[in-house]
Amino acid sequence: MEGLIKMLCLVGVVVLVSIGGFDRVEGGGECGKSTTPDNEAIKLAPCATAAQDQNASVSKSCCAQVKKIGQNPSCLCAVLLSNTAKMSGVNPQIALTIPKRCNFANRPIGYKCGPYTLP
Repeated sequence: MEGLIKMLCLVGVVVLVSIGGFDRVEGGGECGKSTTPDNEAIKLAPCATAAQDQNASVSKSCCAQVKKIGQNPSCLCAVLLSNTAKMSGVNPQIALTIPKRCNFANRPIGYKCGPYTLP
């Protein structure tokens, strides 16, 4: 009986997570209707080293991707705090310095990103 209860709880959690995921894609979450922060995080692969080491140089391809995503600060924030970014070793505090390191003049200085602030 205890095993059945655990299985039903697990099924309930999976259903809730699935519903939440569909709402985000259909409802147009932080990054728009057709994508999720996790999907956008994959596009930041050229930024892997720069997002882990504040002293690493930031490549042109990284700056180009951050510029595209960074036009929407809430999307950039969601991407940098996404599960995909976390699993790839991104340090959000360091990653948030990339727009400054790319010398973007119109970056959202002071934008709150979870517990972090864009410099």
